[in-house]
Amino acid sequence: MADRMSLIVFSGTVDKLMAASILTTGAAAMGMEVELFLTTWGLEAFRKDAYKTNTRVSADFQDYASPMMEAMQAKHVPSWMENLLGAREIGDVKVFACSMTMELFGIKHEDLEPIVDEVTGVATFVERAKESAITLFI
Repeated sequence: MADRMSLIVFSGTVDKLMAASILTTGAAAMGMEVELFLTTWGLEAFRKDAYKTNTRVSADFQDYASPMMEAMQAKHVPSWMENLLGAREIGDVKVFACSMTMELFGIKHEDLEPIVDEVTGVATFVERAKESAITLFI
């Protein structure tokens, strides 16, 4: 089994993207390879500049959206994108976009943030995730 963490990033809400970015940073700091597979709303969050204006949180926590964003701003908490960029600086982090979602939503690789390494199918990701020590769905 590879010393790798595989994350399926399905959600495009800030609270879940923050969790994914923090887990990615922690695993990278521990020397693990990290692979993120962006699908559906998770992929939408990686459209160029979308992270700069995305303030959505999960429906269950909608009442906390404004206080959370205000607290993060007041405490100068890096965005989830900044966390991911930092994780790449300290470790082996790869970001893959789901080819089916891209086709469904009419997205091209150049429409996405540069952090997205490549477009791949789910079978390729699952094959690699089978060998991971940790696999999470966020």
